[in-house]
Amino acid sequence: MTDAPLVRSERRGGTAVLTLDSPHNRNALSRALLEQLHTALTAASQDDGVRAVVLTGAGPVFCSGADLKEQRAGGGPAVVGLPDILTLIMDGPLPVIARVNGAARAGGLGLIAACDLTVGLAGATFGFSEVRIGVAPAIIAVPVLRRMEPRAVRELFLTGEPFDGLRAQRSGLLDRAVADDELDATVDQLVGQVTRGAPGALAATKQLLRQVPGASLQEDFARMAELSARLFTSTEAREGIAALLEKRTASWVPD
Repeated sequence: MTDAPLVRSERRGGTAVLTLDSPHNRNALSRALLEQLHTALTAASQDDGVRAVVLTGAGPVFCSGADLKEQRAGGGPAVVGLPDILTLIMDGPLPVIARVNGAARAGGLGLIAACDLTVGLAGATFGFSEVRIGVAPAIIAVPVLRRMEPRAVRELFLTGEPFDGLRAQRSGLLDRAVADDELDATVDQLVGQVTRGAPGALAATKQLLRQVPGASLQEDFARMAELSARLFTSTEAREGIAALLEKRTASWVPD
């Protein structure tokens, strides 16, 4: 793994801001970048002071997808692969907010789709360009098909045509498509809203969003009843209910 800082990690209060910083290849998902991103995500999830993660890119591009020059050169198996990164984001306890600062292609869209909340520029361009270079959007289909509208995905996967941020919002990739000068304020607003939730409750909510709907209605109700009972007797619930009744801020809300 190279020592070059391809992923910058910055603490802003209770938020870890992770920035893909590889401008020479448009923030492509090289082996070194994936390893550094895995390290940064793991560190954030293990830090009790971190309440949310913001994932963004440096420069005019969010992420251009796989590093094709590196792919062409070949090499041995990677230490960290894109599935490891997507799993960390989707299965991790922290809310992850994508701050999509510019264009994204292929694997970059997988990163966006894996995040819990997504904000991007209305004028940015996006594209599932895999079929145009002779491959398929296989790995990123896992988060993309969980987030985006299936009919939109079918067309965008098969044509590889670029689309803008407004269509990205309509199809479900972006939760909010905003003007350039509204990006930071919108992300900050979401961070503030999310971090008012209790850490354990947020982690449990992420889990149920992945699990429901399940195999059957009966199984869903049984699992969710058990979860509800467990959470209502938790320390967080006692504090949250007390704070509500006493008309004060809960102890977990960042200053």
